[in-house]
Amino acid sequence: MPWLGLGVFQVEDGDEVINSVQYALEAGYRSIDTAAGYRNETGVGTAIKQSGITREELFITTKLANSDQGYESTLRAFEESRQKLGLEYIDLYLIHWPGKTKFVETWKAFEKLQKDGYIRAIGVSNFNIHHLETLKQNSDVIPAVNQVEFHPLLNQQELRQYCKNAGIQLEAWTPIMKGNLDLPQLTELAEKHGKTPAQIVLRWDLQNGVVTIPKSVHKERIQENANIFDFTLSDEDMKVIDQMNKNYRFGSDPDEVIF
Repeated sequence: MPWLGLGVFQVEDGDEVINSVQYALEAGYRSIDTAAGYRNETGVGTAIKQSGITREELFITTKLANSDQGYESTLRAFEESRQKLGLEYIDLYLIHWPGKTKFVETWKAFEKLQKDGYIRAIGVSNFNIHHLETLKQNSDVIPAVNQVEFHPLLNQQELRQYCKNAGIQLEAWTPIMKGNLDLPQLTELAEKHGKTPAQIVLRWDLQNGVVTIPKSVHKERIQENANIFDFTLSDEDMKVIDQMNKNYRFGSDPDEVIF
């Protein structure tokens, strides 16, 4: 799984998402993250097909819509996503939000799809520790990935340590805080390293061992976000960002997304 990918949340299906994915692939990205709920899987699939890049080089993630949780409905929804993407298999399939307890039944369908060869890895998104514990008690298959809101103002320290101990890879959504990067600590570090605040944050993700998938529809920004492999943050730099945590969410609290 690549450490850096392109997220396409709120990117319109059709030309906008096709162009965004093409910009990313041209810039060297090989990981694309979409979801049934984003309603742009068809465009992502079109861009992949038009790119000419071999399937084996790409890492494609999509997610199950909340309304499709349940065993049989998951199987149907997965096949619909697979057809829209135009792919024989999906690299990573995620339960988008846990909800209450239906995710246990949903997970059994995920296990079947993986066993049947349609998914290379199965994981979850927005799962807190208690959700992961419930899954652990009802399944022998550990999620490969937990994709959660993660950024300097929400560094998820306890969850991150739990996932590390459990062998679950943490992945960050909204890593650059919806563009809310005008913060003195980030500005100072950006000036120090000759980088942008966004690049500083994305580098912080990587050095924390967190996969990151920033979203953009702009070619220059997509290229800029990928330019994070030619510098290193010192331990002191990392500590400065670690201390920015306020447990502040730009998105929803998983325990409040009930369905």
